Amino acid sequence: MKLSNKSLKTFRLLVCALITLLFMAHTAHWLSIPTLQRMDNILYDLRLSTTTVNSVDSRIVIVDIDEKSLAQEGRWPWRRDKIAYLIDMLFDYYQIKLLGFDVVFSEPDTGAGVELLEKLASGPLQKDPAFLSTLEAMRPQLSYDDLLAKSLENRPIVLGYLTSHKLENNPEIGLLPKPLTTDSQPFSRLLFTEQSFAANLPKLQAKARSGGFFNNPSVDDDGVYRRVPLLINYKNQLYESLPLALFRTLLEQPDIGFITGENYGQNNDDSRLEGIDIQGFHIPVNQKSILLVPYRGRQGSFSYISATDVLNGVVAPEQLKDKIVIIGTTAAGLFDSRATPVQSVYAGVEVHANILSGLLDQTIKSRPSYMLAIELLELLLIYLAAVILFPYLSALPSALLFGGLLLAGIGYNFYSWRYLNFDALLATPISLLVLLFGLQILFGFFFESRKKKQLGSMFGQYIPPELVAQMSLSDEEFSLKGESREMTVLFSDVRGFTTISEGMEPQALCELINDILTPVTRVIHDSKGTIDKYIGDAIMAFWGAPMHNAQHASYAVHAGLAILQTLAAIQGAFKAKGWPEIDIGIGINSGKMSVGNMGSEFRMAYTVMGDAVNLGARLEGLTKQYGVKMIVSEFTSLAAPEFTYRELDRVRVKGKLSAITIYEPLGLTEDLGAEQFLLVDTLANALQLYRKQQWLAAQQIFESLTKAYPKDKLYPLYLERIAYYLDAPPAADWDGAFTHTSK
Repeated sequence: MKLSNKSLKTFRLLVCALITLLFMAHTAHWLSIPTLQRMDNILYDLRLSTTTVNSVDSRIVIVDIDEKSLAQEGRWPWRRDKIAYLIDMLFDYYQIKLLGFDVVFSEPDTGAGVELLEKLASGPLQKDPAFLSTLEAMRPQLSYDDLLAKSLENRPIVLGYLTSHKLENNPEIGLLPKPLTTDSQPFSRLLFTEQSFAANLPKLQAKARSGGFFNNPSVDDDGVYRRVPLLINYKNQLYESLPLALFRTLLEQPDIGFITGENYGQNNDDSRLEGIDIQGFHIPVNQKSILLVPYRGRQGSFSYISATDVLNGVVAPEQLKDKIVIIGTTAAGLFDSRATPVQSVYAGVEVHANILSGLLDQTIKSRPSYMLAIELLELLLIYLAAVILFPYLSALPSALLFGGLLLAGIGYNFYSWRYLNFDALLATPISLLVLLFGLQILFGFFFESRKKKQLGSMFGQYIPPELVAQMSLSDEEFSLKGESREMTVLFSDVRGFTTISEGMEPQALCELINDILTPVTRVIHDSKGTIDKYIGDAIMAFWGAPMHNAQHASYAVHAGLAILQTLAAIQGAFKAKGWPEIDIGIGINSGKMSVGNMGSEFRMAYTVMGDAVNLGARLEGLTKQYGVKMIVSEFTSLAAPEFTYRELDRVRVKGKLSAITIYEPLGLTEDLGAEQFLLVDTLANALQLYRKQQWLAAQQIFESLTKAYPKDKLYPLYLERIAYYLDAPPAADWDGAFTHTSK
């Protein structure tokens, strides 16, 4: 079964709508399209890497447990007394402002020497008072965890710990820091819910100012650290990440405020997190408390100082004074590496430093809750452009529109990213635009080829290929079925053709006819006309079908004038061949006509019929009587006002009771000169006097016109009528019309 063009267009709309709905569902996270997600991640990384500040933040320093430190201080983990000494050096000698640990102390540190002394005290030397007394006196110095706890006390230090969404055999190792709130938050159900943790020894965490988790439960599917949560939910209590804990400790641990969005449903349990407020600092996060990591650049955006250099005091004091220090590791085997948008191998400790730097500078990118509505609207607008604009534009305008939309979308996205700090999806709208544009090209090619073939088979013999191509681009449905339309018809006929044909050989006569009809047909085609039929030396053509044309009358008059110019131009070639001079008459009328495929079961023709058509044929016959080459009706003159016309007469043609005014087109008004306008006005004045039966006044004007234009047959015609009416005046109610009794 063959589908109609309308059905195919409906199918195209449905396909585009389905694709758009899939993209919208992906954007709203109702379903996931992995390819789109990968593309969005790639473009996110591109935007980030091309807009990083690429400068070093001097406020934050990373004390690095690097290869040099391991070579000089021994393998990791170091004794806790050494860690305690490192802390003392940082605060007492270097006078840092804040310290954070990207390592966890979850197991006790007894030390091999301490274990040996304890075994001796409980074994061979258990009865040696001197040994036991000395051991008891030295015990505080030998308890390394106690030394570290003492070093942590009363200092702005934040310890790090790990959490997991899996329920381990030993789910709670160490002690968690105090939760952010003691009350359960309604939005906490949307946060990452952890099942176990590996935290610091209770004696250490109790002495530290705060603590924060440094694992990332929101790593993207490709393993890249683009987003990290600032909060987790553990047993309905909220705990903060290491960077957030450092930030709050720097601000002396103010209360935290939660910005929540409007409820999804009717109760408060449906609220969602949208941001965090801390002492005037606004931190944009999503409902899972996820924050976009504000990378400053490639690794090295913060100063690195070897831990062994701090232990040995070889670092210049001004390099650490009043700095925020994070202790982490980059040593091989210990390297806490991450894949990031700015670098494939990146120190994990520097990720925390970037977040803290972004919190201080308030440069966090965000995705406000209303961003989803904007993105969905953007996809809808792309769909509307694809189905409303693209199908009705030719190749070049369509390509320009596509390029403009593409550049506008990319430009707006980068502007929002760079200046508004908004993270809007880029790959999804671009992909939809490219896909829908490609589908329009594919469907357009199929529709146009199919439609051209259909239209060519229906109308190819009547209208030019250019018009068939134009019709194929139109949304208009075309049919050979009969219908009534406002149209314009043109009849042209070679005058005296019977006499011409009698004096020519058949072959020469055929050549003559072809040389006349070919250029005339070309003119009609160029003027968007449809050839109805050839009748020997005559041509019948019409405008306004099969393709609607609101300016059908203007095109027809233009065609008539162009035909006269064309025939005048070829007279010289005819004379050179010994052919007679060709004269032609043209009649044009506009009005309601029936158009369609008409005929019999033996032969059909796409033609027009009706009174308006018959009137057009009558007007062509009147050209000889008025001595002009073209006559148009008053209906055509009104429909084509850009031309100037010379009024010829008011007439009743054969078969018609009502009178009409007929005109001769002189040309486009803008192309005519003062003499022609004067002639039109003079003739109009004469005709007005004539119809008022002021014969002598009218006669005087017509005589002057005859003297001025002796070859014009119109003015002598009126002088003959006036002479007749002087002897036999018409009735008093005469309407000024002349009745023609022949065709």
